[in-house]
Amino acid sequence: MSHRIKIKALLTGELTGTEVTVKGWVRAFRQNRFIALNDGSTNNNIQIVVDFENTDPALLKRITFGAAISVIGEMVPSLGSGQKVEVNATTIEILGDCDPEEFPLQPKKQTLEFLREKAHLRFRTSTFGSIFRLRNTLAFAVHKFFNEKGFVYLHTPIITASDAEGAGEMFRVTTFDAQKPPLNDAGEVDYKQDFFGKATNLTVSGQLEGELGAMALSDIYTFGPTFRAENSNTTRHLAEFWMIEPEMAFYDLNDNMDLAEEMLKYLIAYALEHNREDIEFLTQRLLDEEKQKPQAERSEMTLLDKLQFCLDNDFQRLTYTEAIEILKDSNHNKKKKFQYLIEGWGADLQSEHERYLVEKHFKKPVILTDYPKDIKSFYMRLNEDDKTVRAMDILFPGIGEIIGGSQREERYDKLTQRMDEMGVPKDELWWYLDTRRFGACEHAGFGLGFERLVLFVTGMGNIRDVIPFPRAPKTAEF
Repeated sequence: MSHRIKIKALLTGELTGTEVTVKGWVRAFRQNRFIALNDGSTNNNIQIVVDFENTDPALLKRITFGAAISVIGEMVPSLGSGQKVEVNATTIEILGDCDPEEFPLQPKKQTLEFLREKAHLRFRTSTFGSIFRLRNTLAFAVHKFFNEKGFVYLHTPIITASDAEGAGEMFRVTTFDAQKPPLNDAGEVDYKQDFFGKATNLTVSGQLEGELGAMALSDIYTFGPTFRAENSNTTRHLAEFWMIEPEMAFYDLNDNMDLAEEMLKYLIAYALEHNREDIEFLTQRLLDEEKQKPQAERSEMTLLDKLQFCLDNDFQRLTYTEAIEILKDSNHNKKKKFQYLIEGWGADLQSEHERYLVEKHFKKPVILTDYPKDIKSFYMRLNEDDKTVRAMDILFPGIGEIIGGSQREERYDKLTQRMDEMGVPKDELWWYLDTRRFGACEHAGFGLGFERLVLFVTGMGNIRDVIPFPRAPKTAEF
């Protein structure tokens, strides 16, 4: 018996005239004769032609939408339109029955909200097949990009005692009985008796540990799950998501920006080259969706155009100060069209401001640098003006911020001063400070939220649709 061959390979037509074994799930069964079979290797189905006059009627009844079947037959040129080749079945075996009355998915358009409730089955749809094949390709491309540049892949801890962002929105890790944790003499929870002997959390970032690796290996990157206990029920936030965080010794802010721009372009180009069929499918899906919207709300660019646009343009670089002037003087601000009006310098930019700069003003991706120190983290290198830090954020159309990074503060005295100003406990981060005492050097890094990248490349509108099983406030199914 021949080995199973994936449908994507069969559709090339190279195996025409040979006997093949194909397995998959039934997408349609017409006239008791034509099966549309899909195995997830592509959105395209292969047509199986059944000799129904010589097939047991009981077997034919079991060929239903969603059933898993195995087919052995000859690959032949297709007589019908819509496909180059088809399989003339000689043997059909039902691997798994599917009762069409009970199967939650139906052969019709389902809403994304409905499919979120059925996340265990939504992979079977064309939309989610495309999304998760693209997610796989992008993850592979991340490793390929850094590997080609000689970076070391570093696994940073998921359980940590430090809060890298200083945001304090972390999930606690403990073995204590929630009803009666042990208390110390002061009546507080005694974490000395806990599993790790101190209070620990799920990590919000691998950056601080990544810096330790860069101080010996020069160029490292992390790619792993991170967690935020932020009660944000929005289309852009998850409680569990994946982060890509490179850290580079001997890099300044300009080197950092160059690498980030090069990486984004590499990843988008890789997806366009290897998953063009999926991107074309999602582009069409978006066009169909936008037909329901009023003209004013429709995108100026298709998904394919938007991806190409990021490859064709050098990203516009400007300082936060310059951006504030542009925003303050914009008609959008003067006519009070922003939800958050820009009064002046020091304002924390919202997604609407970031998107205005990218989509309306420059009409290309933007890198903003040199933010006020008060709205950025303690580890960012202080500029000569003592007011701004060497931060950089990359802003994309439709998304807003996709990458955040900075040149790190390598000067021991400046770093401790910033930690004091921002109330970051120095005793807990003694190991981080040590890297500034023993052979410190200029270094930089950034973080790319992987789901935000997948959101951009797939054109989806909700971040919960680009991770297999979303974790968000009041959502931890499957």
